[in-house]
Amino acid sequence: MTADSDVLVVGAGPAGLTTALQAHAHGATVRIVDRRAERVRPSRAMMLHARALEGLRPLGVTDELLSRADTTPEARIHLGNRVVQARLGHADLPDTAFPHLTLVRQADVEDVLWRALKARDVPVDWGVEFRGLAAFAGREGTLRADLRLADGDVPRGNGLPANGPRANLAHAGQPGGLLEQHDCRFLAGCDGQSSTVRGLVGADWRGAPYRVEAVLADLELDGPLDPGLLHVAVGNGGLAFLFALGEGATWRLLATRPADPHAAGPFGQLGPEVAAGEVARLVQGSGLEATVRDVRWSAQVRLQHRLASRFRSGNLFLAGDAAHAHSPAGGQGMNNGILDALNLGWKLGFASGGGTHPELLGSYDYERRLAARRVLALTHAIFFGEASPHPLARLLRRVLPVSAPLLPVLLRRRRLTSAGIRLLAQPFVRYRNSAISVEGTPPAARWPRPGDRLPDAPVVTGGRSVRLHELTAAPGVHVLLEHDAGWDAAGADLTFSGRKVHVHRLSSHPGRGIVAVRPDGHVGFRCGEADLHQLRAWLRLVGAVPG
Repeated sequence: MTADSDVLVVGAGPAGLTTALQAHAHGATVRIVDRRAERVRPSRAMMLHARALEGLRPLGVTDELLSRADTTPEARIHLGNRVVQARLGHADLPDTAFPHLTLVRQADVEDVLWRALKARDVPVDWGVEFRGLAAFAGREGTLRADLRLADGDVPRGNGLPANGPRANLAHAGQPGGLLEQHDCRFLAGCDGQSSTVRGLVGADWRGAPYRVEAVLADLELDGPLDPGLLHVAVGNGGLAFLFALGEGATWRLLATRPADPHAAGPFGQLGPEVAAGEVARLVQGSGLEATVRDVRWSAQVRLQHRLASRFRSGNLFLAGDAAHAHSPAGGQGMNNGILDALNLGWKLGFASGGGTHPELLGSYDYERRLAARRVLALTHAIFFGEASPHPLARLLRRVLPVSAPLLPVLLRRRRLTSAGIRLLAQPFVRYRNSAISVEGTPPAARWPRPGDRLPDAPVVTGGRSVRLHELTAAPGVHVLLEHDAGWDAAGADLTFSGRKVHVHRLSSHPGRGIVAVRPDGHVGFRCGEADLHQLRAWLRLVGAVPG
């Protein structure tokens, strides 16, 4: 039996779109469905970090993302009557091509990824709801997904031809429209904090709600605020952020307030609008010297911190908000979902070539659940200081203005600013104990350990000087040979059946060793000798060459 697609992605947010793009780039046929009838929605996230940009670079989307972003952001930190300036661009981070905070709307991220998929003829089927799995298992564990129209009409903005996926929808007499059964080998649940797929995976949703909620609003303001900057106000009740990235107005407000314990509605989603008077109260209470002239749009967002007890069951996978729920602290939610997707997508792409690949597919749950646990700990700690109603947190926020005279001195030290930007880029995420992180014999000690991120650095190859991340900015596995590695890369025959394996000899690096870099930018294999048998064994392990 032939599946309709190798991978069905449920949810077309940043995690879902990136999963689809990465899987397609590595050989899979992909379909994406999302129950939203409209593609465009207000942004919840406003920031990308270096690690996500590095991972997206081989997919050819970073230039367009950066063209829509502020890569040299400046902040004004309002501490009572004192305003402190902070420059957040061009940090001292020599091992990345993106040494800065990147302010960019989630809507722009989604639009760039959607356009990249459209250019590759990968359909995103809007207004189609995943309802569950049929009691069916075809050859090699094929899944049969039940899909239906979220309403009885074809949504606007779909852009699908008449003979596209919707042409297969057959009336089943069910409430809410039409029903289709779609066969796939793998299903990626990127369907948010209220995930349907998470229930099928059988994962516990561990954690708790926060005692505060977020308020988002697009505003026009009057007052002496410097235009085009990020303004941060520290008050006893929490922090308030004003981004010059409003979608319906000049400013986007992100503020916190005590949560209503009786509030209903899903966590992490845009909830009911907030009264204009309440938005004005939040701005006034923050200490910002501004008054609200107009509220163009607003929404409340219920917040929680949770982690799924597993990210995989068989050929079902969770990524993004379906797998973990964050506070907005540190701008980690969208970034962590993209990093999930970059990790999962190439594995599904390679596994779609046939075979079971238990180590490869099993590595996703191990690697990304460990990473999510660490990121959740970071965001939980930051959010405690930013917004917690706990007496200690409130005391810290009251004391902070007293230290205002010291902040300009500290913020002028680029080393401290750089350390903060690096921390938000998750340098603590590595996969050293993963089943697909393999140390050859003898080890190539001059390179990062298997499972670690490959840092950017200048190299010479083929008589030209480049940087490592430029050299590896193409989908697939990248094999790096040291100068004296003792075999002919041109005759190695490392490309099989459309699987991408690129070989580069580095004349700038003395030695006889070899390093294989995974498609998500982590070292997968290293060896102090260019042992082709050990390399082939690792390539077979990850599905890059036939078993």
